[in-house]
Formats: sequence, C-alpha cells, structure tokens
Amino acid sequence: MPKKERKRLQVVISDEQDALLTRTAYELSSPERLISKSEVVRLAIEKIARELGEGENIEEYRAILETEDLSDEP
Repeated sequence: MPKKERKRLQVVISDEQDALLTRTAYELSSPERLISKSEVVRLAIEKIARELGEGENIEEYRAILETEDLSDEP
C-alpha cells in the first residue's frame, strides 16, 4: 500500500504554545506509544475541522482568534 503524500507546513509559535504542544503530547502518550507534537497538531486540525463542519463552536473559535495573540502579523 503506498504511503499517503504529506505536505509540510512551517509555522512560528510562541514558547507558551510550544509548551502546550509538549504537555499535550505527553498527556496523550502512553508507555506503549509516544505521541509527537506533529500528531497533536494533526489531531487539533481534524477536531476543529470536524466541529466546524458540524456547525459547532464557530463563535468560540472566532472569539479566541480575536482575543488571543494568534495572528500572523508581527
């Protein structure tokens, strides 16, 4: 079975966001399987896309984007 083609995305994140990724990966990991920060990001993308597709949490995500410093602008 051929491997799925994956695209690379590079983003700049804060130290706080990196710490959140690290902590989340650690909490999702088990002795049998370590979870990477990349897997956490892919999981978050899937979760947000699924929720938006179902019409859930749209206003909550918009509010987070407006109030948190998550913009790409310096």
